[in-house]
Amino acid sequence: MKVNFEGVRVFIKPGVTDMRKQINGLSVLVEEEMRQDPLNGHLYLFCNKNRSRLKILYWDRNGFCLWLKRLEQDRFPWPMNSEECRELTVGELEMLLKGINFFTAHKKLKFSAVS
Repeated sequence: MKVNFEGVRVFIKPGVTDMRKQINGLSVLVEEEMRQDPLNGHLYLFCNKNRSRLKILYWDRNGFCLWLKRLEQDRFPWPMNSEECRELTVGELEMLLKGINFFTAHKKLKFSAVS
C-alpha cells in the first residue's frame, strides 16, 4: 500500500499517551486535547511512556486507520513539553520513524548585522 502524503498535515501530541487507547479513545484526544478534527485526513501521532511505541491515527475516505510501530531496541525521540499540538513536516515524520532526533537539532540563527 502506498500512501499519498500530498496535502496531508502531520500533528504530534507531545508527552505520554496511554497506548491502551484505540481508535475511539485517540480520536477523542485529537478533538479534546489537540483541538483538531480527526476526520480531516491528517496524521496524528502518539507515543507511550517508554517511547518504544508510536501510534498514528488518520481518517481515510470511509474509515479510521491506526498504525502502530513498536521498537524492539532504542527509543523514539519525543517532545515531552506540554504544548497541545505541534505540526511536523512529512520529512520530520520520516526522520522520526528512522529515529533521528530533529527536536534538538541546531536552530537556524538570524542576525541583523555583522559585528
